[in-house]
Amino acid sequence: MFSPQTFDFLMENRFMNSKEWFLEHKPVYNEYVLKPLTELAIEMAPSIEMLDPAIVTTPKINKVLSRIYRDTRYSKDKMLFRESIWLSFKKDKKQFPHYPEFFVVMTPEKLLYGCGYYWMMPETVKAMRELIESNHPAWQNALKAYENQDIFTLENDKYKRSKYSAYPENIRNWLDSKSICCTKESTDFDLVFSDKLGQKLCEDLKLMKDVYDFLVVCENHARGIIKYD
Repeated sequence: MFSPQTFDFLMENRFMNSKEWFLEHKPVYNEYVLKPLTELAIEMAPSIEMLDPAIVTTPKINKVLSRIYRDTRYSKDKMLFRESIWLSFKKDKKQFPHYPEFFVVMTPEKLLYGCGYYWMMPETVKAMRELIESNHPAWQNALKAYENQDIFTLENDKYKRSKYSAYPENIRNWLDSKSICCTKESTDFDLVFSDKLGQKLCEDLKLMKDVYDFLVVCENHARGIIKYD
């Protein structure tokens, strides 16, 4: 299980901003950060594989598990270490680049989890709009699944001016989006520090299966893997 020591270490490590300090305290990182993160990934793997057997669930760093080191090559922020940790469950990015994912992010301030994209390719956005406008069955399932739950909210970067004023607001919210991500944010650290965390995450993420499936269909259409019906 995670514990207060998990986030104490993450905050102190970032504050120290020293590779030497991190290496001296790596046993603490292994015990309180990497070990519970790995065990959470292992616990969640069977449920995630049921959502999509093609998703990679092997708990390896930079695959499913987040790295502690930051990539500072193209960033003005030269801090060496992250203060957040996460799990990223998605298809093999070498074969399926830019596909949607299920994710869990933890910081000293909050727990965040959900389904979708950090960034969508313009071709995928175009395909999504065409599927919505054609009322594709995958879209119907996704909309029903989203609107029949009250855990996740649609966090989307939208265009300033809508081109879809003829549609009702609930559909327009999708059509006007530059990217799609359904998220749940929580500050319930009693849950984070409990042995019920993995079970809760899996139960909630199952609610997003039809949304995930729709986004996969959008990606497939954008790449010409599946032609429009």
